[in-house]
Amino acid sequence: MKPQHKLQAKIYLLNPDNLHDSLQWMFSGREMERLPRIRENACNKGGQILRVSTALSCLLGLPLRVRRIRAGRSQPGLRPQHLSGLEMIRDLCDGQLDGGEIGSTEITFTPGKIKGGTHIADTKTAGSVCLLLQVAMPCVLFAASPSELRLKGGTNAEMAPQIDYTVLVFKPIIEKFNFTFDCDIKRRGYYPQGGGEVIIRMSPVKQLSPINLTERGTVTKIHGRAFVAGALPIKLAKDMASAAVRCIRKEIGDLYVNIQPVREPDNQAFGTGSGIIIVAETSTGCLFAGSSLGKRGKNSDRVGIEAAEMLLGNLRHGGAVDD
Repeated sequence: MKPQHKLQAKIYLLNPDNLHDSLQWMFSGREMERLPRIRENACNKGGQILRVSTALSCLLGLPLRVRRIRAGRSQPGLRPQHLSGLEMIRDLCDGQLDGGEIGSTEITFTPGKIKGGTHIADTKTAGSVCLLLQVAMPCVLFAASPSELRLKGGTNAEMAPQIDYTVLVFKPIIEKFNFTFDCDIKRRGYYPQGGGEVIIRMSPVKQLSPINLTERGTVTKIHGRAFVAGALPIKLAKDMASAAVRCIRKEIGDLYVNIQPVREPDNQAFGTGSGIIIVAETSTGCLFAGSSLGKRGKNSDRVGIEAAEMLLGNLRHGGAVDD
């Protein structure tokens, strides 16, 4: 099968065995031309390339330039959540960030030495705290001392993993690499105001352990949570859960599906929101998930069915991890 898109981005990085010389790069004269340069491609209209490349730059000690940031979006350039992530990376390694402003389509980043301690990133919007974690975690994993990340924004946001996915799926899988982290959900935040806060605590490691996660096994357990917060009635959570269970049982009829409807305590949630996440566990330790968020005008049954169909799709493809 031919690929549907031609990759247009090229990443230039020096040999990691020569990091000492790499750290001596300067932004002047001919050395400017030696900067690793990344051009965001048409296939990735979001900020994923920006997050991955900046984390790699910080880890390897290599300066970086990223151009055409989010060029395919209706609002190109950096949005608040991207900028807050970049600023956190800059601060945790005493680096230098040029072009760090809302709407900027090009940045240059010069990393320093990664340090531990407390680091804060606040999107001041409903921008996802989970995407902030994506850019910061690889860096603080190899910091000089333990770290605490205070991430503020949306905990359950569109076009990003929900914080429940981070806790129920990402965390157990990533800890197979022989490190652990604590995820303390202080307050949940939803679109459009955000207002959520999550605290991540982790200690550095010298190296990661390899894992073998290639055999999916058989599904042994399906569970999840359907939630409402703010002014929404608990009935919506019950409807989401029931619709999801009915959808799953059409294809998997021999397992008990346990999806709990919950109301988030008022003192642990900011604003009004609803959604659902469903997780399937297998006999070999694989985890798969499906999720969906409610919004005005969207039927609660539809929310539950979307999450169930996403989970079933992840189970059908036969892999050992989900999409």
